[in-house]
Amino acid sequence: MTMAPNKLNSSVNENGSCSPSENGFARSFSLFPAEADHELLQSSIQESDGHLIEFSEALRTVAKALRRAAEGKASAQAEAAEWKRKYELERARNLKLDHKVQSCRVNQGDLDGLKLDSPAKKLVFCDEADELSERCCSRHGICSHEVLRDGNPDSDSKMLRKASFKLSWCSKGEQSDQHKHDIVSFERGNITTAERSSKQISLKWESCPQTVLILTKPNSVSVQMLCAEMTRWLREQKKLNIYVEPRVRKELLNVSSYYSFVETWKDDKEISLLHTKVDLVITLGGDGTVLWAASMFKGPVPPVVPFSLGSLGFMTPFHSEHYREYLESILKGPISITLRHRLICHVVRDAAKSEYETEDPILVLNEVTIDRGISSYLTNLECYCDNSFVTCVQGDGLILSTTSGSTAYSLAAGGSMVHPQVPGILFTPICPHSLSFRPLILPEYVTLRVQIPFNSRSPAWASFDGKDRKQLAPGDALVCSMALWPVPTACQVDSTNDFLRSIHEGLHWNLRKTQSFDGPRDL
Repeated sequence: MTMAPNKLNSSVNENGSCSPSENGFARSFSLFPAEADHELLQSSIQESDGHLIEFSEALRTVAKALRRAAEGKASAQAEAAEWKRKYELERARNLKLDHKVQSCRVNQGDLDGLKLDSPAKKLVFCDEADELSERCCSRHGICSHEVLRDGNPDSDSKMLRKASFKLSWCSKGEQSDQHKHDIVSFERGNITTAERSSKQISLKWESCPQTVLILTKPNSVSVQMLCAEMTRWLREQKKLNIYVEPRVRKELLNVSSYYSFVETWKDDKEISLLHTKVDLVITLGGDGTVLWAASMFKGPVPPVVPFSLGSLGFMTPFHSEHYREYLESILKGPISITLRHRLICHVVRDAAKSEYETEDPILVLNEVTIDRGISSYLTNLECYCDNSFVTCVQGDGLILSTTSGSTAYSLAAGGSMVHPQVPGILFTPICPHSLSFRPLILPEYVTLRVQIPFNSRSPAWASFDGKDRKQLAPGDALVCSMALWPVPTACQVDSTNDFLRSIHEGLHWNLRKTQSFDGPRDL
């Protein structure tokens, strides 16, 4: 049986769809063609992707808020611990003073029968004077009668006196002897911090230096000979105590047993106490030797006298041929110094719950560098300044430099040369993937945080003054701020004169032939 042609045409139209009069399902099906189904599916997928992106950004915001809360808690705990430590020290000192007064107290009835000039009353008055003197020192800083002792003051060990000094602002042709406690803080002869000034900084000894630390560049015969000669001269002519590294002491003893008077240290604990014994540091080498000297002192740094025995020196103004004249003048004083500030860096791992779980802080005198290492991908670094977002660095890396390090890696990466006493932190990108990314100079009181985002293609690497290289995985961060303890380096003339001479002699800055005078002239 065959269907009539008219019935077939009534059931199926020309484009192949079912007739609306014969099939209700076909009527509804014809309302959603294949193109509409595809568009509906694509819109639903895009909408779900948008929700996922919003959700991931919300999670990221929550993670940042939790991290900031943890950092705030850690900072509060650290501040509380510091106040507790100060309270315990003050309490111990007061107990010691009370015990001293009680042990020397004389019966009041016996005092009434004594004359004013009797030994008992003199003892009481001397104790009260000592107590007032000690309180004065703790309130205002260093006084000239204070003496540092090696170890327990009550023991019979060898006592080492540490020379005291004071800093003052001075300009050309004049010096100020006023001791400004509100500008320069002291703690038993150690420089803690100082504000910058438009004038030069002068160091004046209040007592003669007695102990000198000599640090040398290794693997140099000429440096070894100079070290031996300088050590003998300082001992015989100036009667100074000499400290050297264990390696240098072994080299001196191989030359002659005469150098048995030279002292050294055995472990890191003794190194941490060097600033309590050493009055002056002498470096024989280049800028690398000065960096090594600064890295040995995690806290206060004695004045450094850098002698130039390297290939290129921006921090070594003294020439070794005339070391006797230079040291004579420096030991006599006063001298001009440059306070070179350092950066203190903390590596905060992603898994860290507080700042106490981070690695030991690292001090740098030149710069800290975050780069891509051996990876072929660009670095992706999120930078914050005092919790304010600065930028996202995409390139080969980033340099956070002190002004002393402005003539080092930062200069090679396109940063500006800055006088070492200009207060600031240099923010210099390394080959950025943007033509508008120019270097910055930020104020010295800010705290910089460089974060490796979780979506980074590869980890980054951080190096500190060219060494101590550390890997930074996604989620890790590097926090940098200005350290409390500067590195005071002696000047041959003054800070500005030495800086300008170093860039002229070391970099041949703006050195060119003078334009000929016999060319065309304006009439």
